[in-house]
Amino acid sequence: MDQRSSDVADREPGEAKQALNAEVSWDLFDPAAYIDHNYRFLRSDDAEILHLVRDHFSDHFRGGPAVPESKSDGPVRGIDVGAGANLYPALSMLPWCDEITLFERSAANVDYLRGQRAHYDPNWDEFWAVLCKEDAYGSLPQDPRRRFADVVRVEEGNLFDLDRSPGRWSMGTMFFVAESMSTSYQEFELGVERFLRALIPGAPFAAAFMDGSLGYNVGGQDFPACSVTEAEILSALRPFAQEDVAVTSIGMPGGALRPGYEGMIVACGRRGAD
Repeated sequence: MDQRSSDVADREPGEAKQALNAEVSWDLFDPAAYIDHNYRFLRSDDAEILHLVRDHFSDHFRGGPAVPESKSDGPVRGIDVGAGANLYPALSMLPWCDEITLFERSAANVDYLRGQRAHYDPNWDEFWAVLCKEDAYGSLPQDPRRRFADVVRVEEGNLFDLDRSPGRWSMGTMFFVAESMSTSYQEFELGVERFLRALIPGAPFAAAFMDGSLGYNVGGQDFPACSVTEAEILSALRPFAQEDVAVTSIGMPGGALRPGYEGMIVACGRRGAD
C-alpha cells in the first residue's frame, strides 16, 4: 500500500513501531484521512515525482513501438504495487497499458480503489494535468476517466506473494511501500525484489521511497517504517534492474509533508535479466 500518509495534526515523531509487516493491522489504514493530508491538492514534491516518472516512461517508448514488445504475446499489463489510496502511479502508465492491476493489501484501501474505478475523484485532475505535458498523455484518444475504468482492475493481495507471478507484468510502479510496511531492512529488500521480479525483463518501472522515515500516523493510527538512504535503495534495486537505473533525491520541495523523514527519493529504470 502507498504508506506515505500522516495524520493532519502536527505531532512530534515517536519511535517507529517495532513490527514486521505481518504484525501490522493494515485494515485500520484510513484512506479518507490519507487523501485529505496527501492528495487533496497537488504538492510540489508530487509534481516533481510526476515529472520524473512521466519523462521516464515517455522516453522509454518514444521513437519505438507504442507499447512494450510483449504486445505481440498478449495484452500489455501494468501493475501498481501497494496502490493504497494513490491513483497517480496508475495514471502514469495509462497510455501504454491494456490492463493495470492495482495491487493492495488493506481492505479499506481496496474498497477506496474499487470506488474510484468507474469515475475517479476530481482531485486527481491536477495530477493528470502534469502528466499531460508529455504528448503520450495529452494526446490520449480516450477520456482518461473512461480509459481508467476500462483498463484498471483491483486485486487484494500481499506484496510478498508476488513471487507466485514472476514476469507477469510489462511495466510497474511502487510508491512509498517497501520502506513503509515494517521496521525490517530485510523486508524492505525483499519487497523491492518481489516488485521487480514480477516484471518481464526490460520492463520500465518507477518506484518512490521516503528517505530516513521513522514511522508515520494515519488518522490516529501509527504505522512502522524502515529508515533507508539513497545508497541503500540503489543497493536493493541493482541486482534486479538494468545498469542505467537512476535514483534521484528530491528532498522536500515545498516543505515537509510530516515529521520524521528527510525527503523523498525516486527510482526509474528497467527490469534486468536474472
